Amino acid sequence: MLSKTKTRWIFVLAMALACASPLAAQAKKPVHSPVHKQAATKPLPPSIEDLEKRTFTWFWESANPANGLVPDHYPADSFASIASVGFGLTAYGVGVERGYITRDQAIDRTLTTLRFFRDAPQNDSEDDATGFHGFYYHFLNMQTGKREARWVELSTVDTTWLMAGVLFAQSYYDRDTPKEKEIRDIADQLYRNVEWSWAQPRAPLISMGWTPGGKFIPHDWKSYDESMLVYILALGSPTHPVSDDAWAARTTDYQRTWGTFYGQEHLSFAPLFGHQYSHVWVDFRGIRDGWSRDKGLDYFENSRRATYAQRAYAVANPGNCTGYGKNVWGLTASNGPGGYVVLGHPTQPQRKFFGYTARGAGIDYIQDDCTIAPTAAGGSIAFAPEIVVPALEEMKKRYGKYIYNKYGFVDAFNPSFHLQNVQLRTGKLVPEMGWTDTVQIGIDQGPIVLMIENWRSNFVWNVMKKNPYIRKGLERAGFTGGWLDGDSKQP
Repeated sequence: MLSKTKTRWIFVLAMALACASPLAAQAKKPVHSPVHKQAATKPLPPSIEDLEKRTFTWFWESANPANGLVPDHYPADSFASIASVGFGLTAYGVGVERGYITRDQAIDRTLTTLRFFRDAPQNDSEDDATGFHGFYYHFLNMQTGKREARWVELSTVDTTWLMAGVLFAQSYYDRDTPKEKEIRDIADQLYRNVEWSWAQPRAPLISMGWTPGGKFIPHDWKSYDESMLVYILALGSPTHPVSDDAWAARTTDYQRTWGTFYGQEHLSFAPLFGHQYSHVWVDFRGIRDGWSRDKGLDYFENSRRATYAQRAYAVANPGNCTGYGKNVWGLTASNGPGGYVVLGHPTQPQRKFFGYTARGAGIDYIQDDCTIAPTAAGGSIAFAPEIVVPALEEMKKRYGKYIYNKYGFVDAFNPSFHLQNVQLRTGKLVPEMGWTDTVQIGIDQGPIVLMIENWRSNFVWNVMKKNPYIRKGLERAGFTGGWLDGDSKQP
């Protein structure tokens, strides 16, 4: 069973068991057009327009303006999540293009963030570091920027989401001004500092993480999951790249989860976040590696099928969950009401409720306690808008006064949870509805705002296509076709 960016749970399990930028000189003139001038921009339903703006506002208002760190969850006291920072750095560009903030505001926030990571201590101490070997700790103190606690790992995948935002900033801020040049230079330095080859105790695979006390976590990224971008960035590095066989090693057990699930033949990963995260920054439409060429589909199509499979699962509703249907669905890693067991009786089987865990439905496993996370649908809007938009609108219409607020959808809700007099880890009980969360989580907010923008304008995808490191990583992984071969047409 996998949780959001796996290291949220795999680290705990493991512990229990045991230089000048080449881009700066090139970027003398703007090389991208504002979104409002792009022919690809499409009008959005008012509900989705509203959701995009509210979700962006979460990033803008939750970040610490003194260092740029973005919390793991908010509004509540929280540590920072480096993955949330990566989503935030990318969201600031969306804010500029949509007119939510000015370009100067985004530049200043981005510079504050990049300067913090450039200057933060990198060493092998337990308590006096932000990172090591160019990687960063998964969770940081919001004020000091140091490792939040001794259980927090140096995370390869969360560093990947941070670096995705860093590289977005490098390619987006392309004007010939002192501040934008500094953004490009620092971004290049941060990416070049990441020692991907160091994080390979079992090469050619990449480890999930490291701690000063436990050293490397005894688990590697080796399957179909969110780690596609981990390897793309590691292969694209000009300073510390992994070997040519790394991508092939990662894909060796794909066949284990290839098959048909609820009418959709696809490569399965039960929680939808695994089908979304890498796609936030990389347009996989029309480009294929060796595996996808053999199967006759690209990873975008694979994610589309996974989205349809989840909807079909909800329609079938094998767990008899309250509210499930064609427009109320979505399982992924998310918060939940907590660790409780409701004993069954002849007409109602025993039901277990979980806190934060990787809910999902796929060939690999099914874990469903009737907790729905709106990001599961929202982060898939670019894959299947025809079923995602009605789902987001129906969830808001049916439960909106409990689950939709200043920052868009709360992280999760559960209309089947009605236990009384229990101590909740997060959220609240609503007698007429069930359980609802009271916070948003950064790594769930990110896919919503960024994939809405990709759907309406291809914005993030188009910016990242200009980044030579992304292109190099994809090509070294064996991807060809589509925009990589200069074909501007999209399927």
